[in-house]
Amino acid sequence: DFINAYFKKFPEIKDYMNSTINFCRKSGYVNNIFGRRCHITGINDKNYNVRNFQERAAINAPIQGSAADIMRLAMIRIQQALDNNSSFKTKMLLQIHDELVFEIKEDKVETYVSTITALMESAATLNVPLVVEAGVGDNWDEAH
Repeated sequence: DFINAYFKKFPEIKDYMNSTINFCRKSGYVNNIFGRRCHITGINDKNYNVRNFQERAAINAPIQGSAADIMRLAMIRIQQALDNNSSFKTKMLLQIHDELVFEIKEDKVETYVSTITALMESAATLNVPLVVEAGVGDNWDEAH
């Protein structure tokens, strides 16, 4: 009942899922928003469990692949900004899924956070706003 109510409220999601699966069954692959192709073998498998798993992979790959590419583009832009501005004294330390962790001097946090946020939000042109939230702390846990 919960799933049916969800799809009743958001029928476009069910349409996306069905059209993505149908496209993948015919082509054997799906694309993310940047055109990166992910081949889905087994989408037409006779074994229900294999086929079902591949259908879920076909639905998720464009979304997760697009998010990963947006993050890569953001990281490239940020690193270019760091490399091209000698006064920009910060380090990009690591990526954790859809997060980036930086080491920034305390007196520069406000300036750098706004610059980094703007670079991340402009990493891709989408039909919806790309919104970035920033947290600050002495460690990753405190920043949340």
